[in-house]
Amino acid sequence: MVKTHVSTHEWVAGRYRLIDAVHRETNRVGWYGEYVEDTGTARPCLVTRIGLPAGQGEEKARQAADRVLRMSETMARLCPGRIATVVDAVEEAGSLWTVTEWIDGLPLGQLIDQKGAFSPAKAAAIGLQLLDVLEVAHGEGITHGELSPGQIFVRARGPLVLTGFGLAGATLAPRVAAPAYASPEQARDDRIGPAADLWALGAILYTMVEGRPPYRDRDRPESTLKGVDRLPLRTPLRAGSLTPTVQGLLRKDSRERLTRTVVRQSLTRVLDEDPHAVMQAPRLQRAYAAARYVGPRWSGRAMAAGTALAVVTVAVAALAVTHQLPDTDGTAGGGAQARPSAPAATPGEDAGERDPATPTPTASGTPSPSESPESSPSAPATADALPEGYRVYRAPEGFSVALPKGWKPLETTRGTDGAYRVTFGASGDPRTLAVTYSESAGPDPVAVWREDVEPNLKKDEGFRRLGDIEATTYQGYKAADMEWLVDVDGARGRTFGRGFLLGGQRSFSLRWTTPAADWGKSANREALDTFLRTFRPGSAS
Repeated sequence: MVKTHVSTHEWVAGRYRLIDAVHRETNRVGWYGEYVEDTGTARPCLVTRIGLPAGQGEEKARQAADRVLRMSETMARLCPGRIATVVDAVEEAGSLWTVTEWIDGLPLGQLIDQKGAFSPAKAAAIGLQLLDVLEVAHGEGITHGELSPGQIFVRARGPLVLTGFGLAGATLAPRVAAPAYASPEQARDDRIGPAADLWALGAILYTMVEGRPPYRDRDRPESTLKGVDRLPLRTPLRAGSLTPTVQGLLRKDSRERLTRTVVRQSLTRVLDEDPHAVMQAPRLQRAYAAARYVGPRWSGRAMAAGTALAVVTVAVAALAVTHQLPDTDGTAGGGAQARPSAPAATPGEDAGERDPATPTPTASGTPSPSESPESSPSAPATADALPEGYRVYRAPEGFSVALPKGWKPLETTRGTDGAYRVTFGASGDPRTLAVTYSESAGPDPVAVWREDVEPNLKKDEGFRRLGDIEATTYQGYKAADMEWLVDVDGARGRTFGRGFLLGGQRSFSLRWTTPAADWGKSANREALDTFLRTFRPGSAS
């Protein structure tokens, strides 16, 4: 969506020229701008002005700018391709000006203003992407605190991009911009945590389906915040199957709000119930299938596995079809190089969680989301967090994964270079999970599938790859997914493979194979979800 401009407008810090305002919210305005170098060369950028509270002072303003720079750098490292890295932040004329490289997309708020309300399924698709980023942030103890439609950029290709990390806590104000999306605890100027972001997620979902925020902006931010805290929620009229999720997130008491895991399940269910709303072009069909069958939960640094991969394509491609977004390239990029965690265990969020369609218990004694134990990359699931009948298997090779009842290693093969493959299954069960470890992988997980694995698969009878090999991240590692069909003993089988790089040429891959005709069964979806959610890598013994 980069535009050509020749006019000269206002300057910021003597080097950023403001061209066009792309989106306005209370106390925040974003501009298409240009960074003009000493040579006269101009590069496009996004310049955002955030009004600072009166009497902030130069020192506080400088600290706010430093905080925004540090936090955006941290989040960009944790969520490559999902966060707009702030390249400069300056205080000028009582405002904080942040500068990022130009984001080739449209602010979600602008899309809503131009095109009106979204269908529940489209809103759910975008909500799942936001949830992915929030899971990573909350796993690191980071609260966004300033989420609003103006901080979310939707691209024609690639995942949405989020801005605004680091603004919360940078000033003495409970919320510096878009007060209509503040949580009640922010409105009261109480201490906030992840639950505030879940409220904002609910408010954004509400806005997408209703075409307006749940609480309207008033003449003064203080009045808006008072309304958020004291007024009852206006019942959503167009949310459809998304209604219980929206209402469950917009509960005044932070302890009663839905947890991230329940929200993910609910949003995925909305997609399941209304596939036609997002399948408005043939190229969306594979993405929607992946969204249904690959939908794990992540925590800590782990992000962007099955659901995120599919939702990226579903949401932005559907918007490209229905909202005429520019058809530009964008990819998620690689993951952060983190050290593989050793198998351990801690409870996840699953135990005892509420479905949004069920009555809410009283809040007495219930910990808030910020106080609840969260699973981390170093901790596999316990029995309480697993589907019935699953147990955590700790392989002598060092990795661990939760397996269905009766499953065990069927075959283990080893190479001379430390490589091995362990195939799991059960007698009479045609499904298998193969875990492969290698110490000779190249630096690009997509190339590993395409150049090292696929040529050998093509030798198998009836081989056919389904869709493209997709780059993603998994537990913070660079990863890639591939799906294919092949004939085994006269029967058609379907395999989902995820390979990810540990660094130092070390890699793991997970291959989940079922009869092709049974691929969509709920038990198989549950199994794949559980494998991806609970697998913990280890080094070769």
